[in-house]
Amino acid sequence: MFDCLIVGSGFAGSVMAGQLARGFQKKILVVEKRPHIGGNAFDCYNDDGILVHRYGPHIFHTNSSNVVTYLSQFTKWRPYEHRVLAQVGGKLVPVPINIDTVNAIYGLQLDSAAEMEAFLAARAEKCDVVRTSEDVVVGRVGRDLYEKIFRGYTRKQWGLDPSELDASVASRISVRTNRDGRFFTDSFQAMPLHGYTRMFENMLDDPNIKILLNTDYREAARSIKAQKIVYTGPIDEFFDYRFGKLPYRSVDFQHRTVDQERFQCAPVINYPGEHSYTRITEFKYLTGQRHAKTAIVYEYPREEGDPYYPVPCPGNAATYKKYQALAEATPNVHLVGRLATYKYYNMDQVVAQALTECAKMVGTRRAGL
Repeated sequence: MFDCLIVGSGFAGSVMAGQLARGFQKKILVVEKRPHIGGNAFDCYNDDGILVHRYGPHIFHTNSSNVVTYLSQFTKWRPYEHRVLAQVGGKLVPVPINIDTVNAIYGLQLDSAAEMEAFLAARAEKCDVVRTSEDVVVGRVGRDLYEKIFRGYTRKQWGLDPSELDASVASRISVRTNRDGRFFTDSFQAMPLHGYTRMFENMLDDPNIKILLNTDYREAARSIKAQKIVYTGPIDEFFDYRFGKLPYRSVDFQHRTVDQERFQCAPVINYPGEHSYTRITEFKYLTGQRHAKTAIVYEYPREEGDPYYPVPCPGNAATYKKYQALAEATPNVHLVGRLATYKYYNMDQVVAQALTECAKMVGTRRAGL
């Protein structure tokens, strides 16, 4: 008999398992369908000895001191501020848009926040009600920058035009009126010093936790008794698609090792134009590893495959609400994480959500600390 069966060992499942076992002395069984822990944040050394993120780049950033304090029990950190360039008209320009982006694209010499604001204001197309991602971007930077930087990338990434996507997608990306070239501005930006997998291993290293890999949780549930279930997979799958399938975007990751120390001039380069891939990541920037060779990954968004991103648009939100109501009416089942709650959460948000859910399960306000 286990106190809790946890389905999935990514951030949501591992934080729930570690906190319930270590903080509240619960007996936990973690069931993972993949042959490894860590979910999509799993990293490992490739055949050439280079540390790579198997499922694309995971960049940790947060403004939550509680989340940092919790995770710091299981890892030391390497300071890292992420930078992204986009290929636009044969040039590589900073993303998010800042003064240098505009100057490079239009051959200008803007030099102040006031000049940048005036440039954007002259091109912005405001609408009375902001509903879509197109409304957000065009209303802030105008039609031309929207077409050059956002529209093509978004259509490849989501399989939908920005005019079909909820405003929350574009709202995640800021527009700068200075020269700050960092992709994020959070107060804490760092990478786990020895990688994400090592952090998860430390998090799950407790005598109250048992782990089953390569296991379908439905098979485990037939023979193992648990008082509660924490589920971190797709919510529609948990309920056997009772209200139909919810769309999730997938990605085909094409990893390569290149026989040179550096492949590109930035950690990530976005390709909003004609290429079928959305971006190329070079992992040594992220990890700080020194190696004579370098490892890169091309990302090709797909409609089918392992689910990575819930697709935020009105019809999907309505279907999710039906599943949410069903989940709330199902006793002793807790749905946590990006796929289970059908929300495009960052990693730190998943950690915070998992800690809060732990507190609810054990009837305490003590969420994580």
